[in-house]
Amino acid sequence: MAMHGKIVTTLELKSSAEKFYKVWRSESFHVPKHASKHIQGVDVHAGDIMKLYKVYKPIWKFTPKGSGCFAKLTLEYEKLHPDVPVPEIYVDLIVHMTKDIDEALSME
Repeated sequence: MAMHGKIVTTLELKSSAEKFYKVWRSESFHVPKHASKHIQGVDVHAGDIMKLYKVYKPIWKFTPKGSGCFAKLTLEYEKLHPDVPVPEIYVDLIVHMTKDIDEALSME
């Protein structure tokens, strides 16, 4: 079983690429409000992810499409041990958070 890899998925979103860039660039404090179904609080610490993965790098790439955009979500990872699972559950979380943020931004 591979110790490293990447998982890629693409979403079509209603909000513009510029709005998403602004949220991640200068308004990341709004993410818990926009994705409150998935984030109830934020504590800064190394956490369980760093106990499982040597590399854990989520990447969002937004490409304009009309009034909305496409979001290419990539999760690059390297496991610390062979028995560590592929981080698919985290990809599901990233997808749901992105959809929730899109919903909030499209209402602005």
